[in-house]
Order: sequence, then C-alpha cells, then structure tokens
Amino acid sequence: MFKSERQQRILELIQENGSCRVTKLSKLFEVSEPTIRQDLQDMENQKLLVRQHGGACLLDFHSDSVTLALEERGHVEEKKRIALCARKFIHNGESIILDSGSTVTELAKCLEDSKDLNIVTNAINMAIFLSSNIYNNVLLLGGEYKKPTASLTGERGVSMLKGVMADYLFLATGGIDAQTGLSFPSFSDIELKKAMIASSKKVILLADSSKIGKTQFATIDCLSQIDMIITDNHIDAQHKKELEEKGIQIITC
Repeated sequence: MFKSERQQRILELIQENGSCRVTKLSKLFEVSEPTIRQDLQDMENQKLLVRQHGGACLLDFHSDSVTLALEERGHVEEKKRIALCARKFIHNGESIILDSGSTVTELAKCLEDSKDLNIVTNAINMAIFLSSNIYNNVLLLGGEYKKPTASLTGERGVSMLKGVMADYLFLATGGIDAQTGLSFPSFSDIELKKAMIASSKKVILLADSSKIGKTQFATIDCLSQIDMIITDNHIDAQHKKELEEKGIQIITC
C-alpha cells in the first residue's frame, strides 16, 4: 500500500471513529509505529487531524455540543431527496430502526408529524430530536460513543436488539458493491449493523449514488438481506443492473 493510500485510509478511520491509536493503526496496516507516527505528523501538518499522545483525533473532537447536524460530506440535495422518498414507506403505528449517518438523519427530520412509532436508533442526535414528539416511543441503543456520527456502537447495542423485530430498518453504508456487499471505513459498527439487519422484517438501504460501486476497508456480505436501495438518479446504469440481478429493488429519486 502506498503512503498516500495508507494516509487516506487512516483519515477515513478517524472520520468514522473520532480518534485512533498508533498501536491499532500499526497492526491494521502492518507497518511500524514510527511509520504511523510520521503519517499522523504529515496529516496534522495538512490540518486534517490533531495528534495526541499515542494517537490522533478529529480537529473538533473536543466539542461537546450535540445537534442534529453532522459533519457535511457532500451530496446534500441528493440525501434530502432520498429521505423524502424513504419517508413514504413509514406509516403511523409501525416499528422502525434508524441507523446513524447523514442520509438517515435527513429521514429523521421528516418524522416530525409521525405518530405511534416505535423508533430504535444508535444515533444520539436523532434520539434527542425524535423524543420531542411525545406521540412516538424512542429506544436509544447503548455502547461506545462515536462523535463523527453522534452514535453509539459495540456489543451493548447488539445485546439490546435481542428480542426486537422492527417493520423496517433504514440502513446506512460507506459503500456498496455487487461483489463485495456493504463496506465501511472500520470494523467498529459491523456487528451492530448485522444485528440491526437480523432484527428487521424489511431492510432499506439509503445511499447516494457516490457510494454505489465503492468498496471500503471492512465489508459485510449481506446483499441477500437487503430488500431495497433508495438512491439518487445519478446511479451508474451498470451498477444498478448488477444490484437488481442480486434481487434488490432499486428506487431512484
């Protein structure tokens, strides 16, 4: 792996988890700890992160504010359209699971007028926002806090999903490919996402077209469990065909 590629992967990991330790990065990329420290120094010089003793974190990691807004990574209008389309599948009285992430957050914003929903989420920002509607019930999954997505992850959240069966899961991803399945910058959320899928009757993936055909570091081979993908109308025709051949319904908006 070239230095530039390794540093890009390191940045993606820190954007996903908020911070990362030198020892973990050294094992993950199979390079020495001094090499990782130099990578982090280079990236700090580029103002991409802040070095700490034993690791590095995001530039704004020490901010304590929690809002519905997440770090913006582009495709804002596409995400809003996807959310409005996804909202049509939710009816009063149903049970839903909302994964963390910017596109699903846009869906949460569309639920202000909903009633009698049972909502399960691992996203703190969504739970705070949705709990202002007294007609809905909100269950926040526990776990380790990840600031970039204002979410909780880990085995505690997995255990809380035991016995849950929701009508819909609205799932997020870092990338989706017809050969490799879903993928993410790190392994931190993998088990929780598997548990969310297992706890849902129907799985709807919300992903703008920039994520389709893309593969990141950690993968889940679960395409057979994805019922539908809602994306924008810029999806590549070949990618759409390949996913439809896997039995997945594709809705563009």
